[in-house]
Order: sequence, then structure tokens, then C-alpha cells
Amino acid sequence: MAGAGRGDDEPLSVSAIARRFGISRQSVQRMADLLVEQGMAEYRPNPAHSRAKLLALTGQGVAAMRRIRPDHARVADALVDELGEEETERALESLRLLSQALDRIEES
Repeated sequence: MAGAGRGDDEPLSVSAIARRFGISRQSVQRMADLLVEQGMAEYRPNPAHSRAKLLALTGQGVAAMRRIRPDHARVADALVDELGEEETERALESLRLLSQALDRIEES
């Protein structure tokens, strides 16, 4: 799915996207379902695994990514400049931990 933010348009499974970003599969599944609901993405059959569908951007999703990417890169670079690389890594790890905790709370 647009390389999950990496710039290519290869459809990926929800699990593959979760691994790439270091977040839970449940979090990605919720986001994926919302994107599909909004017409930004679609599920496609996965020839390698019948139960793990692939998530692919629709034309509408590709257009949105083209609009978002330049601003995202600019803001991300500015945040790293402001915080420094070490503090940015700590902040990202904290966000991952929060995401995982929320998933556990939601599951219970």
C-alpha cells in the first residue's frame, strides 16, 4: 500500500504494514478498514495467503498520498531538527508503546 509510506505502490498485507512501522496489527487493521470505508484503499486477494488480503491504494488514495508526502517529509525533517535524532527515536518508541497499550486495553 504505497509501500506503507515508503514511496512505492506495492500492495501489502496488514501484518506486513504493522511490521514495517513497528505497531500492532490491530492498529493497522483499524486504520486500513477506515481507509477502505473512505474509498482511499481496497482489499485485494493475496496469492501467497488466502486469508491475509493485501491492502492497496485506490486512485483516490494515490492522489491523497501525492498531496501529503511533500508536507509530511518537510514536517518530519523539521521535527528531527528541533528534537534531535535521539529524542525523536525516544518519542517514536513512546508512541509505539502507547499504541500497543491501547490495543491491549481495547482487547480486554
